[in-house]
Amino acid sequence: MPHKPPTTEELERRKIVGIREETITDVTSTDFPGHYPGEDHSWDIERFRQGFRVEFHHNETFEASFSLIGIDASIANAFRRIMIADIPTLAIETVFINNNTSVIQDEVLSHRLGLIPFKGGHDGLHKFIKWYRKPDDQSQLDSSYFDNNTVSLRLEVKCEHNDKAAAGETDPTKLYKHAHVYARDIEFVPVGRQLQYFSGEDAIAPVNPDILIAKLRPGQEISLSMHMHKGVGSDHAKFSPVATASYRLMPVITIERPILGRDAEKFARCFPKGVIGLEKVTRKEAAKKGSGYEGHEGELKAVVRDPMRDTVSRECLRHDEFKGKVKLGRRRDHFIYLVESTGQLQSDEIFLEAVAHLKKRAQFLEKQVMNMVR
Repeated sequence: MPHKPPTTEELERRKIVGIREETITDVTSTDFPGHYPGEDHSWDIERFRQGFRVEFHHNETFEASFSLIGIDASIANAFRRIMIADIPTLAIETVFINNNTSVIQDEVLSHRLGLIPFKGGHDGLHKFIKWYRKPDDQSQLDSSYFDNNTVSLRLEVKCEHNDKAAAGETDPTKLYKHAHVYARDIEFVPVGRQLQYFSGEDAIAPVNPDILIAKLRPGQEISLSMHMHKGVGSDHAKFSPVATASYRLMPVITIERPILGRDAEKFARCFPKGVIGLEKVTRKEAAKKGSGYEGHEGELKAVVRDPMRDTVSRECLRHDEFKGKVKLGRRRDHFIYLVESTGQLQSDEIFLEAVAHLKKRAQFLEKQVMNMVR
């Protein structure tokens, strides 16, 4: 008996991860060769091109949300891991403390400085600044710093009494000068050709100048210099270009039987605002036999408006009046990303860098496999 090709409804059903009240079903992908007899699920680049697409939901400097549709979880997770751990950025690596009489210990102060995100000219950060390699011979350390692998910073702050403070003033920021040390107090010290790439608006500076570093009182001071180097998040979190990079599967809400009146209003409250809408039953719907709307013209009915907003809390499955009327799920090949940049790279640029990085790795793997075959 010849094999019948699957219907469009069947193909869509295979892409849904079922969400039940206490369990999850169909968690494993089945679109691989040999799983369904008589069906060809071998990977094909043309088929992939037809089924894959990218949709941006919003794109700002520090935050981007977009969907990758038609890819496997392994690839989606690879992009996430690369954005977190493999895209290089510039961060403070070494702190040379000349004097620190604040209450913060030297190592804690150094750690706080290292976690401050910095920004600078795009060409300078990506084309001019190269990787720094620490020499094995410590006597050669001072001669290993160059303008294209090291960025120098300086922090010189001393707290003093403010002679112009009003009598009886108790606010330390008004009573003293430099009572608070902020990221904006860090100075960029250009050397060599760095002025060509990092000047004016492109100068090396903290992304957020209001980051609090320390609090001082009269007589206390901080005097130090810093070296910035290029690194990746897998070495230390301070090099990660993202504050967070995550994804979730697209929620699927299917109303199988009409939900009307007060039940519809209660059903809408089971979801975040905007997920479920309320509409009136039309005369055409009420006149259609078997629709479930017979005799309910003008009553409110529940409809799915924006499933992307849903958090899949399963709240609707906990109420008896909705049993058998709704099915929840997630689409296994629709990944909704949220990328929050720390500021050195724009959020959408981070994803493009991740794509380029994965492509480079794939090409390296291909080369190694070809060498093994030879």
